Amino acid sequence: MARPPTGREFIKAAKERIASAKTVDALRAAQALLLPLEFGLSLEETATVIGLSKSRTGKLRTQFQRIETGALQIRSKKELRNHARMSLAEEVKFLARFVAQAKDPGTLSIAELKAELEQCIGRPVSTSTVYQLLRRHGVTKLARQTSADIILAQAWEKLSRRNSGMKGKA
Repeated sequence: MARPPTGREFIKAAKERIASAKTVDALRAAQALLLPLEFGLSLEETATVIGLSKSRTGKLRTQFQRIETGALQIRSKKELRNHARMSLAEEVKFLARFVAQAKDPGTLSIAELKAELEQCIGRPVSTSTVYQLLRRHGVTKLARQTSADIILAQAWEKLSRRNSGMKGKA
């Protein structure tokens, strides 16, 4: 015989989470905890109802309980950066002076920003890293491409068309 489900102290929180869930994962986690406790469903039945495997359902139950007790913190997508050169706070501090100088759209030079970023972190970075930095902080409209960047982008587009078999448009 299977163990009885635990977590009765989280029933109220699970009901609130079901009512206010903004993602499918949040809804399923609350259902994984609530269905066995309120309706007496087994783990297999609960997994079938929420459309997940039995093992994933059990993990969701445990995760929900750990989040409610504070043992596990939910991290946002931005916080899951494995190869970060700077923390988000350092990036904000770095970008602050450039954003203050570039009040109008198209006044922030990517080349200058790239040079400053390389000097700040002490190693070379690609131009795409600079654009990702700007996108992450919502200031891409301030960026200005240099004429060399535009020429390189056009050349890359022509080359990719030629390699993909799209002839005649270049």
